[in-house]
Amino acid sequence: MLKKKNIFGEVAQCGEDFVDNMECFMILTPGQQLAVAILALTLGTFTVLENLMVLCVILHSQTLRSRPSYHFIGSLAVADLIGSIIFVYSFLDFHVLHRKDTPNVFLFKLAGVIASFTASVGSLFLTAIDRYISIHRPLAYKRIVTKTKAVIAFSVMWTISIVISLMPLLGWNCKRLNSVCSDIFPLIDQKYLMFWIGMTSILVLFIIYAYMFILWKSHHHAVRMLSRSSQRIQTVRPEQARMDLRLAKTLVLILVALIICWGPLLAIMVYDLFGKVNDFIKTVFAFCSMLCLLNSTVNPVIYAMRSKDLRRKAFHKLVRFRCCGSDCSAAGKD
Repeated sequence: MLKKKNIFGEVAQCGEDFVDNMECFMILTPGQQLAVAILALTLGTFTVLENLMVLCVILHSQTLRSRPSYHFIGSLAVADLIGSIIFVYSFLDFHVLHRKDTPNVFLFKLAGVIASFTASVGSLFLTAIDRYISIHRPLAYKRIVTKTKAVIAFSVMWTISIVISLMPLLGWNCKRLNSVCSDIFPLIDQKYLMFWIGMTSILVLFIIYAYMFILWKSHHHAVRMLSRSSQRIQTVRPEQARMDLRLAKTLVLILVALIICWGPLLAIMVYDLFGKVNDFIKTVFAFCSMLCLLNSTVNPVIYAMRSKDLRRKAFHKLVRFRCCGSDCSAAGKD
């Protein structure tokens, strides 16, 4: 039986049976606690401000609200906004303040984190499907992807995310089932963790596939344009070349962000299923959890801020705000 002292000098028995010993998961040193607190508060603040701005622009623009793709971007912004607030509060409450909640309260907080981040990945999945259809079936896109279908899609996705997140609280936990517990998540049953990893991995892999397909189609289109231009002894239009380059950069950013932000986290979770996790790996996992928050921070930049329409609407709103109460014809009307 391993004994561990927390910052209050209390001794926790950390052996094979540590279901009720939350101290066994509070492994960060004071220096590490300060580092994660600074990271969490900094990233959390940026994430909240970015996603609030994205939501305000979309909600105040009838043009953007009429487009199905912006429903998915709005859903992503909501998930990242809620997720960042709940995650920062719960993470610091547990790892820095060392609050020891009852099992139900802890699982309720964890459900909020799971629901929001699952909805975030789900929104990325819907956005990938939307862009995949726009490239794979461009002529039928407006018939396949409608505003009503978009609302139904993200409503179903949010419902599924909430139901999945509540499963541990409703009974699928190792304390209730007296089953094998995760070494990195208190009270979480390993089979539930395996289920969540499998579902998230499938979504992430499809997102990667969809954007790789779009990247390939973009490259194929660029090669075809070059071939046609050489046959006609003409040059490719600069506007088209810039658009293809911009699309390629955006897709590369999306793929890099997904791999960097979710790869290490999912790898440690998989290791938890098949290996024994020590305090060092728990510490690494705590810092890698910041990558989820980082993903929520970069999502608005990649998916929203790189949209010319959304940037233009945001600029108009900013101009209106700065010259509120005066005649600002430059702000225009939506």
